Amino acid sequence: MAAPDMRSPLGRVLGLGSAKEGVEHWWLQRLTAVALVPLSVWFAAVVIKLAGADLDTVQAWIGHPLPAILLALLLIATFYHMALGLQVVVDDYVAAPLARLGLVLILRLACFALAVAGIFAVFSMALAVPG
Repeated sequence: MAAPDMRSPLGRVLGLGSAKEGVEHWWLQRLTAVALVPLSVWFAAVVIKLAGADLDTVQAWIGHPLPAILLALLLIATFYHMALGLQVVVDDYVAAPLARLGLVLILRLACFALAVAGIFAVFSMALAVPG
């Protein structure tokens, strides 16, 4: 015998569980993980290719639109994925609701700040005049 469905009729129609957002969080974490696979492989290949290059060579490479955009996408996906993962850890291991909220807020702001700093660094190198 199957377990009874405890959701409301509206919840069954909308496909919502009791948390209302867990599935979205799970999908976003998987989506960022999938995006990080090709971006990370590309970045590793570029780091190997540019190993030992001087600053002017790296700036000239970052000065092209595609590498600058891909680096920005890598930073966004990395820090968003990190924020999602750290939120799961905090949700699982911090019992006090106020402490949990504060930690998630601090972690989200820190991840956002790091992503913005990284993107700023990429675009300032991309727009810098070599020499």
